[in-house]
Amino acid sequence: MSAVDSVVIQPARAVSGTIRLPGDKSISHRYAMLAALASGDTQLRNFSTGADCASTLRCLRSLGVQWEQRPDALVIHGIAQLKASSSPLDCGNSGSTMRMLSGILAGQAFTSELIGDESLSRRPMARVITPLEMMGAQIEAGKDHRPPLKIHGTQLKAINYDMPVASAQVKTSVLFAGLLADGETRVTEPVRTRDHGEIALRAFGAQVDQQGKAIIIRGGQKLRATEATIPGDLSSAAFFLCSAGILPGSQLVITDLLLNPTRARLLDVLTSMGLSITIAEIEEHHGELRGSIQVEGRGLKGGTIAGADTAALIDEIPVLAAIAPYTREGMDIRDARELRVKESDRIAAIARNLRAMGAELAEFEDGLTIPGNQQLRGAEVDSLGDHRIAMAFAIAALGAEGETTVKGSSAAVISFPEFFNVLAQTAQR
Repeated sequence: MSAVDSVVIQPARAVSGTIRLPGDKSISHRYAMLAALASGDTQLRNFSTGADCASTLRCLRSLGVQWEQRPDALVIHGIAQLKASSSPLDCGNSGSTMRMLSGILAGQAFTSELIGDESLSRRPMARVITPLEMMGAQIEAGKDHRPPLKIHGTQLKAINYDMPVASAQVKTSVLFAGLLADGETRVTEPVRTRDHGEIALRAFGAQVDQQGKAIIIRGGQKLRATEATIPGDLSSAAFFLCSAGILPGSQLVITDLLLNPTRARLLDVLTSMGLSITIAEIEEHHGELRGSIQVEGRGLKGGTIAGADTAALIDEIPVLAAIAPYTREGMDIRDARELRVKESDRIAAIARNLRAMGAELAEFEDGLTIPGNQQLRGAEVDSLGDHRIAMAFAIAALGAEGETTVKGSSAAVISFPEFFNVLAQTAQR
């Protein structure tokens, strides 16, 4: 790792200012994939700038989909039929791309190979392989169901699928496959996960029904192009919300932010911990709520994240854990075993880096117990190539004594290339 791939973070006394964040990554992936299948040209403003969403666009181009980035919007030209790629589809670091695109490729009349970088190649894909094979696709994978994946597409049949583990990506993959299947596909979740897949399908004209924890889609529906402005990414906002929480006196405004109820649990949790959050200018566009929020830092109490909250906050747990030592009562994080098979083993990465900064904590297979009222000290921490770990410990560094060096800081480009620039603009020293 070169010295260039690190950044030094100085402590800050507060964060302040008004920011607008790049488009939500989860929505950007789904809109791009459905735009490819829709009739007509879809225009997407504020599309995610992250490398993961660029991986989705690159794969779509390899499948015959033409798109162009204009000054005001990304324009995707839908095609009636995807074309077989002459080379493997490179998903980069993006598990979202691999899992959700698999649902679409399972219903094509050709074979596709999906590959990824070293990190993605370690991530298990059994959860998406199992339902797609139940629908009729044949999928070859590496050892322990890891990438690369070779998907032999076919005419799919509808299934009733009870998901053993909550996963919005797997749910979306099966719904996308269901769109291409014969009959009515039903996916039942153990706990509610983010519903961007269902909302996106409706935005492109598909009928998707909800019955309790079950989501139902009828195969054979045709999609039509749409026009949308993608709201700011709430998972990206989490870093700045948490920075305000540990720096009393912070005053921050985030405009045009995603406020989807299946993602907004973060706001509830931070409010319950003591962060002052005021929401204004709420509106709905294509079924997604958005608005501006004003944040005032007063210090955080701490708390417990477990059960359904863990599923709802799975992307935000790294930064919540990274600031846990600064809270008054500390934090208990449970039912988070999923974090061990993300871009890194995030539980181990959080524990390692917090200890490097002088924190005491206990690590478990499914989570962490991190006592409060601890003063972190500047140290060298390592992202381990994981974007959320890089950004989480840049936030932890704001409250530390002395400077902190974040190794592997370039990992932030996966979801939020502008992160360190925005942090520099908002941090007051």
